[in-house]
Amino acid sequence: MWLSAVSLAACGSGAGGSLGEVREKEQATEMSGQHAEPAEAEPSAPGPATAARPLERSLGVVDRGIFSDLDPKVQLALPAGITAAEVNAVVEPGHQMLVLYQRDWPIKVYPLGGAEELAVGEVSLALRPGDREELAPLLDAARLRQLGERESPPPGDADRDGIPDPLDVLLGGKKVVIDAAPYGGGYIQIDYPGGDIPRDKGVCTDVIIRAGRNAGFDLQAALQRDLREARRAYPMVKRPNASIDHRRVKTILPYFERHWDRRKAELDAADDPLRPGDVVFFDTFPSKPGPDHIGIVSDTPGPSGKPMVINSWTDGFRTSEMDLLSFVPVTHRFRFPSK
Repeated sequence: MWLSAVSLAACGSGAGGSLGEVREKEQATEMSGQHAEPAEAEPSAPGPATAARPLERSLGVVDRGIFSDLDPKVQLALPAGITAAEVNAVVEPGHQMLVLYQRDWPIKVYPLGGAEELAVGEVSLALRPGDREELAPLLDAARLRQLGERESPPPGDADRDGIPDPLDVLLGGKKVVIDAAPYGGGYIQIDYPGGDIPRDKGVCTDVIIRAGRNAGFDLQAALQRDLREARRAYPMVKRPNASIDHRRVKTILPYFERHWDRRKAELDAADDPLRPGDVVFFDTFPSKPGPDHIGIVSDTPGPSGKPMVINSWTDGFRTSEMDLLSFVPVTHRFRFPSK
């Protein structure tokens, strides 16, 4: 794919870029054509039950967040080869759901109150048929417990919808992918707080803004608050502007460094692996060090074997999952600061 220009007004470093920078982005875009769906592609719905795809066509839970009209289209596949030995689960009674963990990391939520019973020791779970089929070989009474009355599902639940924060971020990203807005939207005056540009457009930072809001986090408001409290941390901001500051990669990096859980940028760190819902900053311009792109680590493996990244790449692309980790350098990685 060949692009004649690259729009960086919101997502990148400024309104445009040098010809050299544009060419570098074009080269990366040409490579990305091997890893992304074309702009007109529609997201596919989950198919019949297989080792990698559950039978139920949606998660079936109430997700308090963005784009609620898309909740019936959101589904997550369990990791290939997952075994009972690495699984534990909690019952969240307040919202009537079960949270499944792999090595203590939340990977999926299931609604309770379905038509089929699954006995796990002395506990009886009422599940949908497809969910029962998926969970039956995985759950064990020794690794299943019910949360206390005021206990949140680990590692935290900022918006109190029963869905752990990392999963909430991931689900927000999945909804943004299903929405599939085309890349675009420079400076647009928006409401504050809780403002957003029109849903039918977006740049890379808008993916993060929307996914964060799905977990109860308002980056727009949080950044403006931090600008007032720690102005020296943001030398790039001459005059705070709630319509654009949180939509610029280099401006939000100090906020993430100051307030989110910083993880290793190395992709092969055995002691700090990539997790779905992690936020990653990229350097797409090798001649200009520093991040200029951002995305969310997906739970979907890419052709390279690395996780796909939920992002809005550049002109001519829609928000999608792409195999960016296979060819674009990562400068920083952060995780939702659950409490």
